[in-house]
Amino acid sequence: CLTRIFFAPFSYTSAAARLGENQVERSRDRHKSRSKDSRSEKSVTINTPPAEPLLGDSTVRGEQVQDDNWGETTTAVTGTSEHSLSQEDIVRITKDLEDSVGLDCRRYFTLTLAVILGLLVFLTPLAFLVLPHLLWPERLQSCGTACEGLFISVAFKLLILLLAVWALFFRPPRAGLPRVFVFRALLAVLVLLFVISYWLFYGVRILDSQDENYQGIVQYAVSLVDALLFIHYLAIVLLELRQLQPCFSVCVARSTDGETRHYNLGQLSIQRAALAILEHYYCDFSVNNPALLSASKTRAAKHLAGLKVYNVDGPGNNAATGLAHSQSRAMIAAAARRRDSSHNELYYEEAEHERRVRKRKARLVVAVEEAFTHIKRMQEEDQKKAPGDVMDPREAAQAIFPSMARALQKYLRTTKQQHCHSMESIQQHLAFCITNNMTPKAFLESYLTPGPTLQYSRDHWLARQWTLISEASVTSGLKDGSVFLLKCVDFNLVVTTKKIPYIQMSEEYIDPKSHKFVLRLQSETSV
Repeated sequence: CLTRIFFAPFSYTSAAARLGENQVERSRDRHKSRSKDSRSEKSVTINTPPAEPLLGDSTVRGEQVQDDNWGETTTAVTGTSEHSLSQEDIVRITKDLEDSVGLDCRRYFTLTLAVILGLLVFLTPLAFLVLPHLLWPERLQSCGTACEGLFISVAFKLLILLLAVWALFFRPPRAGLPRVFVFRALLAVLVLLFVISYWLFYGVRILDSQDENYQGIVQYAVSLVDALLFIHYLAIVLLELRQLQPCFSVCVARSTDGETRHYNLGQLSIQRAALAILEHYYCDFSVNNPALLSASKTRAAKHLAGLKVYNVDGPGNNAATGLAHSQSRAMIAAAARRRDSSHNELYYEEAEHERRVRKRKARLVVAVEEAFTHIKRMQEEDQKKAPGDVMDPREAAQAIFPSMARALQKYLRTTKQQHCHSMESIQQHLAFCITNNMTPKAFLESYLTPGPTLQYSRDHWLARQWTLISEASVTSGLKDGSVFLLKCVDFNLVVTTKKIPYIQMSEEYIDPKSHKFVLRLQSETSV
């Protein structure tokens, strides 16, 4: 559990003394608990667990696993609550709620308009066929064989159109875009104008004159359905086929660690390209780890920690701005003089870190292999037991987890991955590996090699909202040299666009006879 440490503004010396005593006592307790765990880890066996869960709060064993192996933290409690909310937090929560309500209203409003337009499109041909029978049935001419065949044509074409519209337009939305999709809006306006024009012609030429030629009315409805099918084909070309041919190469760089990927995109608007990049981001980029950036910040702060600037002329002789400027220049100059020895410190720090990682990795691999060997041995023994005495994979994972928990925890802390994997997620992954009879190497692959962002829990990577920052309009298409940003809470994605160059290929004909040669051998050779 993560807690905050708050220090009172008064009685600093006494509080520091009490804090030192508490730290000594906690270090002794931690040393005792570690010695107990080291003795218990040597004799880990798989037994049938009691009725209560192994990792619950009511069991002593679960408390030992969570406190000593996975939750080894120090806390200092004061009168300030860690669940308190500031005025900025309340304003931010209110703004998030307003944004979510606005996005939901806009999404449902767009869906409502689409449903109304779809009903208008599908009911219009049927209305063209039904209205003459309702308004002047006695004056209509009889429908012959050709007319009845057109009924079948209209029915099947409407069915095909219904399925095509459902497959293309009524798909679950992938994201909420800041602006409307231009091509989709143009197609909706085109369909609306098309249907209105057909209604106007139908009202003037058929309803007013009460046309008696029913076969001509049916053919008029068939022409409307045919035109709607052609409009749907146009929608497929504009919405799906147009963007398939790669035209641009985009470079996506993360602002925190500089991780970079390159993708090829077609003719897309900036907001549609941003959506495609985010879909690739969650599958290709590793999870953002702010803990890896703390080392460089700590090193820079350490270099400047021993530097002090004194004002020999007194505080009244210089202005505040001039004093701050001179101090900053003095700090920069002193840091530059100490720069010559900083690379040695960096070299030895990285070498020591690599040595510790290899050491922790070796211990982890050995611990996991021993645990899986114990699992296989117990599986062979369970085959001889009654069906009621066999443990399920979840119980087996909870039983062998303490034997590898300390080695895994130390490795994750060394590689700065402890915030990406919770104890519950590790146990679920262990139970999954046991269920599918996977090897220890397959279990460790998720922790030894950083995977894509989607591999981890949604709490670690899911951003509530991305902000698209672009100088050009987000509805305009991609161009050569376009730059835009995708901003979330912790980092930015900087996207640079380059156009794929035009490739000119030429053909060169090589005569097959030009490759023929004659090999002449002398009959007499030297002895």
